[in-house]
Amino acid sequence: MKPSAFELIRTSSLEEALRALREHQDRDAKLLAGGQSLIPMMNFRVAQPEILIDLGAVPGLDGIEMRDGALCIGAMTRHNDVKEHALVAQHAPLVREAYEYVAHHSIRNRGTLGGNLSHADPASEMPAVMLALDAVFMVRSVDAERAIPASEFFLAPFTTALEPDEMLLQVRIPAALAQERFAFEEVSLRKGDFAISAVAAGLRMRDGRCERARVSMSGISYTPLRAAEAEEVLAGEVLDAGCIARAVDAAVGAIEFNATAAITAEYRRDLTRTLMIRALSRAAAEPSETP
Repeated sequence: MKPSAFELIRTSSLEEALRALREHQDRDAKLLAGGQSLIPMMNFRVAQPEILIDLGAVPGLDGIEMRDGALCIGAMTRHNDVKEHALVAQHAPLVREAYEYVAHHSIRNRGTLGGNLSHADPASEMPAVMLALDAVFMVRSVDAERAIPASEFFLAPFTTALEPDEMLLQVRIPAALAQERFAFEEVSLRKGDFAISAVAAGLRMRDGRCERARVSMSGISYTPLRAAEAEEVLAGEVLDAGCIARAVDAAVGAIEFNATAAITAEYRRDLTRTLMIRALSRAAAEPSETP
């Protein structure tokens, strides 16, 4: 299929793009970043925007740097550039590990981190990763800039806290500490597909005990989920097999799992339990990769 008719606006500055977004917000204007999700949806007419605002020629929207103890990633940074960047490997190893499950090389060459997060597919990996890492999203409109925590950003499938005239500019991830350990586990129908279930885990260990746990999941509900029940059980404990099992049972028991035509809710529940045990066990056992 082909998309319905639309008008393409090519912009060359951030201010021009934001003005166009505000001017055309009543016509379901969409920002075109990498286009790896939006264009297929338009071809199937799942999305039918009247206006596309092309960000490809807008300078300054990509790049990766450390600033004030946070890893700052421009929204237009391509997935493969994030995946292979030395600062990401050093300061956000969970992002680097999770990218092994994201799409395929050719898609990662064009797709952008900001586009993926703004698209908010509940089976995508990066929203869950950003939730586990307590990332903050910097967004801007013509008038103002604001910060949205990842915990407040994802509202529903393909729906975020972005206002119609706002654009995601940058993702800020607190740099990993030396005593923090991470792991990511996922199962999908085929390599590169979206997750049937995925688990991101981060543990801050001190003197053999878990000082703080962060656990999130994707693919199992309408938004990425934080496993607060598991985090509470793990805090302050020695992470042996029994403790991890109790934490996972607490988390899984609090979730209403979704079924699809191909995947039952029971299978997704059991799979999530297994993946969470794997992720937490591996994170508890492995030394930190950060200096």
